[in-house]
Amino acid sequence: MKVRFWGTRGSLPAAADTLSLKPKLLEILKRSRSRTLITDLDIDQFLDKDCPFPLAGFYGTNTSCVELLGGTGYVVCDTGTGIRDFSRHFAASAANVPERPQNVFHIFISHLHWDHIQGFPFFMPCYAPGNRIVVHGCHSGMERAFLYQREYANISMPIRADISFRKLEPGEQYDIAGFQVRPILQNHPGDSYGYRFERRGKSVVYSTDCEHLKDVSEADYRFLDFFRDADLLIMDAQYPLVDALSVKENWGHSNNMVAVELGVRASVKRLCLFHNEPTVDDGALETFLDNTRRYLAIYDPDSRMAVDLAYDGMEMEV
Repeated sequence: MKVRFWGTRGSLPAAADTLSLKPKLLEILKRSRSRTLITDLDIDQFLDKDCPFPLAGFYGTNTSCVELLGGTGYVVCDTGTGIRDFSRHFAASAANVPERPQNVFHIFISHLHWDHIQGFPFFMPCYAPGNRIVVHGCHSGMERAFLYQREYANISMPIRADISFRKLEPGEQYDIAGFQVRPILQNHPGDSYGYRFERRGKSVVYSTDCEHLKDVSEADYRFLDFFRDADLLIMDAQYPLVDALSVKENWGHSNNMVAVELGVRASVKRLCLFHNEPTVDDGALETFLDNTRRYLAIYDPDSRMAVDLAYDGMEMEV
């Protein structure tokens, strides 16, 4: 399997001023003073070796959207603003196909809060006849929420694709698009659902918008089985611990330290922090990641679990 991240911010798209370009350029130019940069290759190597990710790249602005490749059809988790970039990528690749086949998109919705569905009206395959879109989720009001979003008062373009909705039950296992899929109920205002995807002995868990409370320390905590031996765990870690236990308690999101502890206890191979706080800039997110990795070294010095922080455009092989 391969995983592509099209949207990784939580709650709302990141404000533009948190991704100010000028401070990045200023620091890059300062670092370049001692280097002789003649060719394009010289510049490329300088950016790769001497400029950390917060300078040479961006963590991104889009809200939640993650693509899973390796099954049949297109499989996407959530339709935040990142799905617009996914649809642009799809359109570019489809332009090279001589005969346009019927395209089938399977979309798994964690919940119906705006940041997880707000990109759907800009999902361009909706407006092409012949496409089939199946929206999977566990909320009974899922179809009603999407119909409201598509009302003329909200957006004026007519839907031309075949769109259907399939209600799933948490705890049940389904065969969808070449994956074995199992949902789980999560603690979040209005409820949210995580998904475990398995294919040919590999597993990816998508678990965003979930707050883990006091029962997280119990030996039989139900998420331990759900996360068990996952090759990749994509987990909501929007807050640092101090915020999660104080001013943002009961807001429905998790923190980086709980993510580490659950990942280690469940023998996860790779943890990817997700649903990034939209009010912090790239440098602060990089510090957040460094602190998380340091905590892992303290919590379990023998752990071999890799820890990453998701950014728009990131790809992972599983």
